[in-house]
Amino acid sequence: MATINLPCPACEHEGLELFYEQAKVPLNSMLLLKTAEEAKSFPTGALRVAVCPECGFVTNTAFDPGSAEYSVRYEASQAYSPRFNEFAKGLAQRWIDKHDIHNKVVLEIGCDKGDFLALMCELGNNTGIGLDPAVDPTRQAEGPAAERMTFIADFYSDRYADLPADVILCRHTLEHIPDVRRWMTGIRAAIGDQGDALVLFEIPDVRRVLEEGAFWDIYYEHCSYFTLGSLARLFRSTGFEVTNLETDFDDQYLLIEARPSTTPGAGRPLPEEDDLALTVRAAEQFVGGFNRQMAEWQSMVTEVADGGGKVVVWGGGSKGVAFLLALGLDEFVPFVVDVNPFKQGNHLATTGQKVVAPEFLREYQPQLVIAMNSIYRDEIQSQLDELGVSAKLVTV
Repeated sequence: MATINLPCPACEHEGLELFYEQAKVPLNSMLLLKTAEEAKSFPTGALRVAVCPECGFVTNTAFDPGSAEYSVRYEASQAYSPRFNEFAKGLAQRWIDKHDIHNKVVLEIGCDKGDFLALMCELGNNTGIGLDPAVDPTRQAEGPAAERMTFIADFYSDRYADLPADVILCRHTLEHIPDVRRWMTGIRAAIGDQGDALVLFEIPDVRRVLEEGAFWDIYYEHCSYFTLGSLARLFRSTGFEVTNLETDFDDQYLLIEARPSTTPGAGRPLPEEDDLALTVRAAEQFVGGFNRQMAEWQSMVTEVADGGGKVVVWGGGSKGVAFLLALGLDEFVPFVVDVNPFKQGNHLATTGQKVVAPEFLREYQPQLVIAMNSIYRDEIQSQLDELGVSAKLVTV
């Protein structure tokens, strides 16, 4: 690793350790691009990923805050997967029961299309306010809690500091924020002296990514990456007491529960926070794992293609884009499958593959299906069986 003279966006330590670089990655992986030409000419940026040796925060130092587009055509919803819906409903119910979130005002920062906020409002009879520049209020217009939800198509900033909230919810948004310390300090300032406010965050776990060499989980929009320890350290240093830390969704996601505090570094560190040395070591070893993964996947795809077989990737989101871009085998994988109907018929940024519905495979009959998330293996295999597709299914 090489030391670069930049301050850590999380703890302000001067000096980050650069461990991974990639040029020409798409500025957005989740936009709906109508044609292959538009997709292949999509603007690109760079990855220069570094770890902070002081707090374990990982960041893309080449990220330009004004480059990535978040609009209504940003399509990240996973609500068309039964497996994901099972997880989301279970998490919502667990938080509601644990913290007695009933008849409260829930503010979700980065609510995407409003699916999880709707669950919180339906299951707890709550009122919801959702902020997200990519929100589409029509997605929730017919739901049982529709009249109790308000959506604002905008980024969260201090202009919304006066919004009422008993619970501040933020799922899969903090990883898109470059200046994480300033952003969290702003949320703490908005809470003010409301000491009973509950703060619930969910984000991806970067330690798993580093240890597995999972290059498909590093992409441009995600400029900030956390472990349980670095996430807790950020919260404690910006005015929160961390009350619970855990992983979920097959240990892919981090969950943190916190309350505002007037005491710096309030509360005793939890055992899960002691991961700094492991994180730095995993960052040091990432490139080696990346190279091994690349060689194995390239060999698998070319072997099938050289034998006249067809290969498809299942998952038309950021993982699929990062996977295909790094492999550089676009000519062998012309189609990507996704269950989200809003993605179907569009094309992946930079690589240009067309996104198709699972039913497409009934006639296409691939020999190899590469699923972008192992947690959906059973769900995907069931769909392949129903379609009469006998392809070999492998997962990253």
